[in-house]
Amino acid sequence: MNYYARRLLTLLLTMLFVVTLTFAAFRIIPGNPALTILGTEASDEQIALLEQKLGTDRPLTEQFADWLKGAAVLDFGQSLRYSEPVLKLIKERFPVTLTLSLLALSITVLTAVPLGIGAARAKGKAADFIISVGTQFGLAIPSFWMGITLILVFGLTLRWFTVSTYVPWSENPLLSLKSLILPAIALAVPQVAIVVRYLRTTMLEQLQLDYVRTARSKGLKERTILLRHVLRNALLPVITIVGINFGELLAGSLVVEQVFTLPGFGSLLITAIGNRDYPLVQGMVILIAFIVVTANFIVDLSYRALDPKIRMR
Repeated sequence: MNYYARRLLTLLLTMLFVVTLTFAAFRIIPGNPALTILGTEASDEQIALLEQKLGTDRPLTEQFADWLKGAAVLDFGQSLRYSEPVLKLIKERFPVTLTLSLLALSITVLTAVPLGIGAARAKGKAADFIISVGTQFGLAIPSFWMGITLILVFGLTLRWFTVSTYVPWSENPLLSLKSLILPAIALAVPQVAIVVRYLRTTMLEQLQLDYVRTARSKGLKERTILLRHVLRNALLPVITIVGINFGELLAGSLVVEQVFTLPGFGSLLITAIGNRDYPLVQGMVILIAFIVVTANFIVDLSYRALDPKIRMR
């Protein structure tokens, strides 16, 4: 079995485990969904009829089989709160969350890589100290607090951005980007701090290795050594960090969306949990898990592109 087949099999087994765990977790939680929907004054007959409609009166094995079949074709059933297909609700809200997370990831990479290189080149100098203080500041402040600060400074004081107003990408791409830039920065700041510190450390480690001394002895320019050799090797562990952090960006976006009142997954998930809307919560959890697992799968593939030793294995 080749490398790609093994990785793909790992992805499928991981998703199967997540689906099983999600199903089991929501069946273990105390409470009756039918009673939650109808209220405490509902009669036993009304509860029994709704349980039959929801399928919760059947054996767990049958429920799990139906749930697995539905999840395989992205059919997560009907939302108990909204009485609409779960997939329809996800399609309406997920683009906001995904766009926000991807924008935050782009800001992270485009900002952290130059800063990490600059900190490594300026080791022990004033620039290195300033970057180090800045990253410590970024690590110390939670994303939601950073979001509130950005709203106060750039939204209410300077009035450079209109806050609490989301414009869909299909209506106006420029205004849509403008409505997401502040929450994306709030999400990206802690991630930038992590990647900068990690990239600086790995680059300094690479600069101590023999191949760098050999390249210098051959007369290669320092800029060429840093960008074409050192950075390429230093990026390998950093890519892993970025891939893992994408899951954190998705999770963090749920909170930041509440701060900026964005119509994404955040408010939908809170509403679904509060109403014990199991089909909706399960569908959202499965989708988020799939994206995180896929991101790590892409990271594994990028390793083969960057590291010849992995390709030879």
